Amino acid sequence: MMAALGRGLHREWHARPWVLDDPYAFSLVGPAWPQLLALYEALVPRPFFELAIGGICVRSRYAEDRLEAGGFSQYVLLGAGMDSLAWRRPDLLRQVTIFEVDHPGTQGWKRERATVLNLPESERHVFVPVDFETEDLRHALDGAGFDWGERTLFNWLGVVMYLSRDAIATTLRTLAGAARGSGIVMTYLQAPEYLDEASLGLFKTLEPLVAQVGEPFQEGFAPAEFEALVRGCGHVVEENVPPEDLEARYFAGRKDELRPYTLERILSTSLP
Repeated sequence: MMAALGRGLHREWHARPWVLDDPYAFSLVGPAWPQLLALYEALVPRPFFELAIGGICVRSRYAEDRLEAGGFSQYVLLGAGMDSLAWRRPDLLRQVTIFEVDHPGTQGWKRERATVLNLPESERHVFVPVDFETEDLRHALDGAGFDWGERTLFNWLGVVMYLSRDAIATTLRTLAGAARGSGIVMTYLQAPEYLDEASLGLFKTLEPLVAQVGEPFQEGFAPAEFEALVRGCGHVVEENVPPEDLEARYFAGRKDELRPYTLERILSTSLP
C-alpha cells in the first residue's frame, strides 16, 4: 500500500512528464488513502518521502520498459502488491500473460478492490496466491498455468530487502529453470556505506518502522557481492544500474528535484 500510495502521489505532487503514470494507485489502496498518507507524513519527513517516491516509481518504470522492449510472452510479478499494469496497459496484456504472485491476504484485498472498481478481468491476467512460508513457488506457478518453456520476465521489486540470503538464492535457482532468454528485474538493499546521505536518512527512518510491523530489513549488499550471488545461481547480470544512470534516463531536466534513491539498487539478469 505504501508503494501504491507513492505512485499515486507522484501524479498529485509532481508535474509531467511522470516517471510512471499510475491512475489506479489510489483506487486500489481504497478510500482511506488520505488517512494512510497522514500516517506516513507523521512518521517520515517530506524530503525522505519524496525520495522514496522517486525510487518506487523508477523501479517499476525500468521493469516495464524492459518488458515492452524484450519480446517476452509472460510477465511474473513476485510480490505484486497493488501493481496495476494489467489495467494500465491493455495493449501489453494482449501480447503478454501477466501472473501476479502474492500472499493470499494481500492478493485477496486487491481482488476485492478490483471487483468494487469494476476493473476488467482477462484470461491473460492470472492471480497466483502463494504463502512462501508454506508453499513452493514452482509448484504454485505450475498450478496457475505458467509455461516454463516460454520467454519470461520476472519482476522482483521491493522484496529482496526483506529476505535472508538463503531465501534469495532459493528463489533465484527456481527462476533459473525458466526458458533461455528469460530474465529478472529485481531490487536489492545496498549496504549503508553505499547510500548517499539522504538515502541513509531514509533508511534510518524506515528501519524501525518495518521492524515494528514484522518485516525487518535484512543485511544490505555491496553491488559486486550481490552480482556474485546472482551469477552463482545460474543467471547472467545484464545491468547493475548505478543511480546516476537512472537519473540520466528518467529524471533529466526535471525542475522539481525528484530523483532516485540509493537505498535500493536495480539489477537485471538474463538466462543464457
